[in-house]
Amino acid sequence: MSVLGLGIDLVDLARVARLLEHKGEQAMTRFFTDEERAYLATRTNPTGHAAARIAAKEAVYKAMQALPGARAVGWREIEVTRDEAGRPAIRLHGLAQRLSHDQGGLRVQVSLTHSETSAGAVAVIQTP
Repeated sequence: MSVLGLGIDLVDLARVARLLEHKGEQAMTRFFTDEERAYLATRTNPTGHAAARIAAKEAVYKAMQALPGARAVGWREIEVTRDEAGRPAIRLHGLAQRLSHDQGGLRVQVSLTHSETSAGAVAVIQTP
């Protein structure tokens, strides 16, 4: 197993709060899958969790840029989920899933964090 790509992203919570305030459901639908929106609806601080997920999606997108055709991957094709232990995990859909399959099934790892002012994520993509 070797590292194919590494991505990192940092998101300002105030910017995400403004986006959600002004664009509401339009922004939620653009960035998040149905499952992600359902998860965010259960959070007491949805802005922090939304920002962390946006950062994770961007970090995974950046890590995928080593793959031909990855520039066309969309926001909803990278889904932030949780594994059995509650740790953040990534599920790929559409083009992102096809690119992973073409590589023999990529392993995507992600770490998320957020504070009162920002959210960040690091993603590592490994070959099988």
